[in-house]
Amino acid sequence: MKLLVTGATGFLGSTLVPMLVEAGHEVRILARSATALKNVEVVRGDVRDAGSVTRALRDREGLYHLAGLVSRDPADARKMYELHVDGTRNLLTAAEKAGVKRIVLASSSGTIGVSQTRRVATEDDDYPIETVGRWPYYLSKIYEEKIALEAARRRLPVVILNPSLLLGPGDARLSSTQDIYRFLLGRIPAMPRGGISFVDVRDAARAFVAALNRGNVGERHLLGAANWEFSEFFGRLSRLARRSPPPLRLPSAVKVAAAHLMEGWAHRRGREPGLPAADVEMGEHWFFIDSSKAERLLSFSPRDPMETLAETISYVREQFLPREARA
Repeated sequence: MKLLVTGATGFLGSTLVPMLVEAGHEVRILARSATALKNVEVVRGDVRDAGSVTRALRDREGLYHLAGLVSRDPADARKMYELHVDGTRNLLTAAEKAGVKRIVLASSSGTIGVSQTRRVATEDDDYPIETVGRWPYYLSKIYEEKIALEAARRRLPVVILNPSLLLGPGDARLSSTQDIYRFLLGRIPAMPRGGISFVDVRDAARAFVAALNRGNVGERHLLGAANWEFSEFFGRLSRLARRSPPPLRLPSAVKVAAAHLMEGWAHRRGREPGLPAADVEMGEHWFFIDSSKAERLLSFSPRDPMETLAETISYVREQFLPREARA
């Protein structure tokens, strides 16, 4: 197919695009700057600009919408809303006019699978707005999904994929692997109470390739490889990286209050906090999901999560840690 991909230079996009090219698709990308991706046509523009979106969609049969901003900083709320909500509305409006035959939207498992108690979420669950309402990233992705589902009700062929935390090699911006980076530098002092779900970016990308022909239009599809308590997650990281796990065990209220105090202290001194308070708050929740729908419809088959962790550690150490901290 003749495809347009937004967000092609991000962690997921830079993994997905070579797979699409290898599968024989003609790939055009919408990008704000030059890119090192090979065998693709580049149209300069932004999803927030309706004109560049219309130009990029000319003669395209399929659309992958991956563009967005992964941030836990409340200061980025407006930018995330513009990208995830306004940008998606622009794209879907233009795609409908262009008669695009298939649209695959990258959302997040956090639009479904976030809970204050230990549970496993499925696609049938409602949006946990009361829980994620103070976290702009997840809230803006929920609004994005709502726009996509409304478009599907107008018969626009939108398939939504909801990967959990993306890990693996290749995250050049540390957009998803920031916690691994912090762990390797010893910047996570207290063990989080909740649990994490994650997936290898390469396995998620293969599910996205499959979604061009499979998956249910107007529905969500969760992608996760492992549901682990944070104690297990950091315990396994510790063994692989030969680093001690977070040493402190504190009540949730104490951890969150201390994180906000430290964040305020850092901001008053014109610095970024070593561990943002929002990250600590999220760590007190469970992000467990059930991926059986994607396994059934998209042949989603994740690799051993220990392989993913090992390769993530190696990549982050090699690319981002000072030489003396790599051992």
